Amino acid sequence: MKSLKQKLGARIQEIRKSKSITQEVLAEKIDIDKPNLSNIECGKRFMTAETLEKIARALDVEEKELFDFGHIKERQELIKYLTQIIDNADDKELKYIYKVVSSLKYLK
Repeated sequence: MKSLKQKLGARIQEIRKSKSITQEVLAEKIDIDKPNLSNIECGKRFMTAETLEKIARALDVEEKELFDFGHIKERQELIKYLTQIIDNADDKELKYIYKVVSSLKYLK
């Protein structure tokens, strides 16, 4: 199970990437160096409350959104969840799921 530092770091990284912000840009906005931000995102370092507030402002989210990591699951949990969806899908849903998953490889 991931630690709080790891979950929070992964969530910050997820939000940062969803907004197409590089680590360099975010680090500059919150006045820390890139290696420190990288360590935060990897869950190797925790941050001060002040840095947490700066990150939320720089990403234009409320602080509580940084702690919204209920959807961040371990690999085995994801596989189990997706398997259940596939097992319960009818033929039409299964074809739709296939199309969605197949199209994802082109988004990388």
